Amino acid sequence: MSETIKNENSFIAYEYKEITVHRGIETLYADGYPSFGWKLDGTGLAMNLTSVNLKFKRNRRIQNKNELTKLQREFEVQAKNIEKLEDSKIIAPSVVAYSVGIVGTAFMAGSVFAFLASMIPLCIVLAIPAFVGWVVPYFAFLKVKQSKESKVTPIIDQQYDAIYELCEKANILLCD
Repeated sequence: MSETIKNENSFIAYEYKEITVHRGIETLYADGYPSFGWKLDGTGLAMNLTSVNLKFKRNRRIQNKNELTKLQREFEVQAKNIEKLEDSKIIAPSVVAYSVGIVGTAFMAGSVFAFLASMIPLCIVLAIPAFVGWVVPYFAFLKVKQSKESKVTPIIDQQYDAIYELCEKANILLCD
């Protein structure tokens, strides 16, 4: 879709791009896309609460458009990698915490069935790991999250450095 705008001196035809990004990296796109000739035209809420729509426009007759588009694609790949790495900081710890919680719940179910069968000693024996299984997930989540963050943060920093290099290259092409 293109729209034309006339001003007193010249005619400018714009191309438009609308992208939906995770709120955590919204500023990365807002800061990076101008290096490829795009201007932020507006923002809006996406269908889910964790994303935002960014609307950009740029001159259709921009110089070095092919090279800028190639660098922009590389930028988008790097940004998606950052988003996946950021998500991995929460997904793995959540899986561990939920798994431990489910095991604790299974022990509690066994304890309840033992109680209903009037097997009080077995009920107590099963209740102890059940309560432990309900308390431990919080601490397991924190421990695994800390471990995952220490592994992933340097990789994310490398991705950001690569993005900044792409933006510098694109900005040089834009100024030519």
